[in-house]
Amino acid sequence: QVYLRESGGGLAQPGGSLRLSCAATGINFKIHPMHWYRQPPGKERELVATITSTGGTTYSNSVLGRFTISRDNVRSRVFLQMDSLKPEDTAVYYCNTIRGGYRYYGQGTQVTVSS
Repeated sequence: QVYLRESGGGLAQPGGSLRLSCAATGINFKIHPMHWYRQPPGKERELVATITSTGGTTYSNSVLGRFTISRDNVRSRVFLQMDSLKPEDTAVYYCNTIRGGYRYYGQGTQVTVSS
């Protein structure tokens, strides 16, 4: 059973920072690419960042240069450091991986950027 659990969301002011964490169990973590998605209010879920098993990273244009994805293969965790936050970053953020052709998401963590 794959289980992903996100944490670290909350309220931040514009220009502020938050660090999200996702703990993974039920997978051989070190071989799996990991992803962060987000779903803004009233909008579809979108891919934010990806980190490969070897540490390669890609980002959506909307967060490039502001967000940093990283992973800890010893503790089976993936992180999303979010800096220079904007109100449009407000969303529920989800950790994601794929195993056996199935997509797995955690329950999500709410990020709200507001003054």
